[in-house]
Amino acid sequence: MAVRVGVNGFGTIGKRVADAVRKQPDMTLVGVTKTTPSFEARRAVERKIPLYLAGDGPRSEFEAAGVPLAGTLDDLLGSVDVIVDCTPDKVGKENAARYRDAGVRAIFQGGEKPDVAEASFSALANFDTAVGKRSVRVVSCNTTGIARAASVVVGRWGVERWEATLVRRAADPAESKRGPINGILPTLQLPSHHGPDARTIYPDLPIATMAVVVPTTLMHVHTNRLRLARPPASTAEVVAAFRATPRFRLFAPWERVDGTPQVMEFARDHGVAGDDMMENVLWEAGVRLDGADLSFFQAIHQESIVVPENVDAIRALCVPGSRAAESIRTTDQTLGLSRP
Repeated sequence: MAVRVGVNGFGTIGKRVADAVRKQPDMTLVGVTKTTPSFEARRAVERKIPLYLAGDGPRSEFEAAGVPLAGTLDDLLGSVDVIVDCTPDKVGKENAARYRDAGVRAIFQGGEKPDVAEASFSALANFDTAVGKRSVRVVSCNTTGIARAASVVVGRWGVERWEATLVRRAADPAESKRGPINGILPTLQLPSHHGPDARTIYPDLPIATMAVVVPTTLMHVHTNRLRLARPPASTAEVVAAFRATPRFRLFAPWERVDGTPQVMEFARDHGVAGDDMMENVLWEAGVRLDGADLSFFQAIHQESIVVPENVDAIRALCVPGSRAAESIRTTDQTLGLSRP
């Protein structure tokens, strides 16, 4: 029987998760929610996705806009096995008790504190720890990127020290009211929250993170320098390990991908997963092994990288006997992420 899924919040992440769920052979999207009518609410109706009223949003505004509602969030909760909470930061924690009272499993996003759920989640790193639980938190876009990279290096070579600087986008493309216009803003919290958050996945990871915010909307970029405990023989071995791992996209020098503009242009040309880039992006020329010291850049598309993780989290919570490799393979194939 297909897992019945609801998505609470149909914004940047929610609409992408909803689209991804509709592509899964073992899931059914029951409906999504909005608090007020918008172009995204109209998009849901046009795609014949049942739309439910969330929070204390005024039903009259939907009626005036001619946007039909299938019911309220409580109605949706009564019809699903799992709810994916894609509401704004901190709203998920307010919703947690409501989900428990409704008897549904719940998936939260990285904007919430770790204690909102039983475990933090990244499919490549700790899928098995989520199997059978009633709630998990998919870590943030940047932490997802770090956790995926850690899944490549930790088991193979061990990490004695990891220093990462995150060059963060100021806003998503649609967020016209956010972000620096002419400036670079250091995040003066040291370490930045990303390192401690990564340790909710890898408790012993010796990582220290710093972050700056720059005036772009395209992607984040991480600069990483690691001291490995058991270094591989060559840079080529490191590149091969990343290339062989699902959810990594490596660009060769001849492809002339200079930075994030070309990455997103590639995504648009490739037509994968709504023209998003759901994989960690590395440049072969930006990977270097010098003795035990490994350096690499990676780019993270903040709007979409957590989408496949949410799909895998649904299986971990709701499909008995789920296995990481099988779930990741199915998710990636349905989203067009698989490569020869």
